[in-house]
This record gives sequence, structure tokens and C-alpha cells, in this order.
Amino acid sequence: MAFPEYSEFVIIGAGIHGLSTAWRIAERLQEKGEEVAGRIVVLDKAGIASGASGIACGVVRNNYFQPAMRNLMAHSVSVWESDPEAFSYHPVGYMQISCERMHDDVAQIHQQQQAIGYESDFIEGADASTRYMRAFFDDWRAQGITSVLHEKRGGYANNTKSIYGLARKAEALGVRIITGTEVKALVSDNGAPAVRAVETNRGTLRCEQLIIGAGPWVRDFWDMLGLPAQITVKGTDGEVREGVEMWRFWQLEEGVLQVDPDMLLTSDGKVPPVIHVDTDAPLISDVDGSVITEDMWGIYYKPDWHFGGVQGGAAPYRIDKMAGEVAVDPYGPDSPEFVSSAEFAHMWVSALAHCHKRFEGTMPRYHREPSGGIGCFTPDSFPVFDRFNENVSVIADSNHGYKMLGVGRLVADEVMGEEQDLLKPFRFERFKKGELHPTSNSPFPWS
Repeated sequence: MAFPEYSEFVIIGAGIHGLSTAWRIAERLQEKGEEVAGRIVVLDKAGIASGASGIACGVVRNNYFQPAMRNLMAHSVSVWESDPEAFSYHPVGYMQISCERMHDDVAQIHQQQQAIGYESDFIEGADASTRYMRAFFDDWRAQGITSVLHEKRGGYANNTKSIYGLARKAEALGVRIITGTEVKALVSDNGAPAVRAVETNRGTLRCEQLIIGAGPWVRDFWDMLGLPAQITVKGTDGEVREGVEMWRFWQLEEGVLQVDPDMLLTSDGKVPPVIHVDTDAPLISDVDGSVITEDMWGIYYKPDWHFGGVQGGAAPYRIDKMAGEVAVDPYGPDSPEFVSSAEFAHMWVSALAHCHKRFEGTMPRYHREPSGGIGCFTPDSFPVFDRFNENVSVIADSNHGYKMLGVGRLVADEVMGEEQDLLKPFRFERFKKGELHPTSNSPFPWS
């Protein structure tokens, strides 16, 4: 098919956000009895699921200390549950297993989950927590654990399968997805702020509405829109800081232990919830008995037949470069610079052995091929969902993206003229107004 010259809605990014937005806009047009074909185009410079969505570990959870994030994720979990087969979604639940330093934070999460009707159980105390975990795993032995928050909903999805499921839903309604198309510039008419066309390596495409769901490439589109690289941030303490970098990149640490996924089944042979452990107990090497860290550490993991083993990760680390100096491409495992390290493998497998006796001596089974990627974070590490330049919707997910299947639907409804309460806490103006999201005691920047 020829490259189009015009489409009413142009969406950049064929990942979780771009495709879910396209799907919902198409639904809205159909609900009004209008034709979809030719009106919605999704562009991606590589292919469907070729960016962050395609390498995501796939965890779907509501475990957030921030009320706005909990509400948003409850909505997204409902979307995942709406068609588990199409989204390759496994609703096995999620466990946040924590040390005493996080007790109050997690207790608050549980209370507020109950308030919004999100089912979870909260187990308190070291002995009670150990008993609870050993009911699932008879070799459970993690130290320093004083609480378990067990979310009965949530779980994980298979990354590429779910994104292709989204693509099929969108295309079935008349959305056109054009891959191998790199956006080079955004064009405005006569000096007006609205973007009226996107220039690509295949031609210029005019539009009425532009939606940007580009994951870690959001920095580049932010620059194309002429938006500020440094901003003013008012802290929760009232202190105003000038010249704060809008973007910062973190290296994501994830990998796979190449064992039979059945190795992590529960004692009664069932697929367990996704496991997340945060503890301040010393982490001892399962390789040589050395002390890896005496600081607080955290890991997450799950049996995953899609990845072919036990898959998970640990807390990321901040990339010590200005955002403009970070090379996003080549992305993920193809990067010569930003892939998970041998130190991560040592730490993560030792942490698995800290939690379960069954993982003792499994370091040789760690998958040695490159893995991981980078995430583009905002100043408070939470998303920005907002409108700019009159007709541009920006989905800057701050690396929370894959699990947020419902965001695209909300953004689409706003594009169609209906402001969404769930998105209001994530407006760009919160930084200047001092309406930042609260932070927890977790070692992860996104919790």
C-alpha cells in the first residue's frame, strides 16, 4: 500500500500505549457509527513490539504506594482481564514480600486497596509471614521478612504475544499500522503551535491529532515539540528547584535462569503469584560466600514458559550521563552499552538462593545472552500524560508502561473530548505546582 498523505489520527509507537490508544479511538468511532479505515495510522520506525514493550518482563501489579498509581493500575488490570487469551495474560496474582522498613508503606497500600475494592491479603509479623510463604514453597527461607501483601488480581503477560494481540484488535477495526517508518520532524503551519504533519523517511503525513507513545524515545519527541529540557520543580517540602533535568535514564536489570519453569511451581504443583522481595538482610553470594551487599535490596521473579525458565530482575541503576548524551539506539539486547551485567547475574541468582533452597548452585544456568534495556524517567519517576502544542497527546510512562494497558484507552477518550479523572494527577504542571507523587521506602524508583 502507498504511504498515506493524510490521516486524522497519527500515533507514534507500535507498543503497548500506541496500539491501545489506536484500538480505543477506533472503538469510539465505531460506536458513533463512523468509518475507521484511513483515519487512524500507527507509525513505528522498526516493527510491532520492537521497543520497550517487546522486552518487558510482563509483570502486571497494583503494588504502588501512590494512590493515583493504584487507581490507574486497577483500571489497567481490568483491561487485562477483559480478554486474557488475546493479551496472553496469566492472572496468577502478585506478592510484595517486605522487611520491617517497608511495613508501614505496605500496610497503607493494603488499606487503600481495600478502599477501592482491589482484593488483597496482608500478613504481618516475621513468623506469620514465614508460615504464609512456606504454605506456597516448602523451601522458603528469605530473611528479614515481616510482611506479605498478596494481591489476588494481577500476574503477568507474555510481552510480544500481548502486543500482537493488541495489534490484531486495532487492525480488525480498521487501524493501519505502518512499520519501518521513522519520524524525522514534526511540522507546524505558519508558526502556530499545533502539529499538522509528521515528516518521515517515507514521506510526509498530515494529521489533525498526534499521539506520542514512544517509550524511552520520548526525550527525542519532547525536543521536537520544543518543550523544555530543564524545568522548575517544587518539592513536597515547598522548596523550589530551578533547572531540573526533565529526563533521566536508568539501566534496567533483568535476566533469565535457564531451568525448567516447573522448578518454581508451588508445593501443590500450581503456578505461583509473581514474587517481589525487598529486604535489608545481608545478601550472601551463592557462588563464593562473599557479602554482596548489606544495604537494602530487592528482586522480582516468576516461572515463565515464554522466556523458557525463571525470569525476573532487580532494582535498576541510574545512568551517569545527562539525558541528551544517552544513546537510546540500538535498544535493548542490541545495545553495546546498556545490557544487564555479570554483577547483576551474580546478585540476582544469589538472591533467588537466599529466598529458596532449590536455587542453590544454579549460577551456571544463568542465561548469558544480553538482556535488559533502559528506561526514560521523569523528575519524580512517575508518568506524564498530557496535551501539548494544542493537538499533541504525550504518553511519557516513566518506565511504568507495559503493565498500564488501560492508559491508551484513557488517552483515547481524552483525544475524543472527554477528560479523564484517572489521568489528572499525571499532568506536566504538577512539577511546578508541587503536586508530586509520594515516594516509598522501596529500593525501586517506580514503587
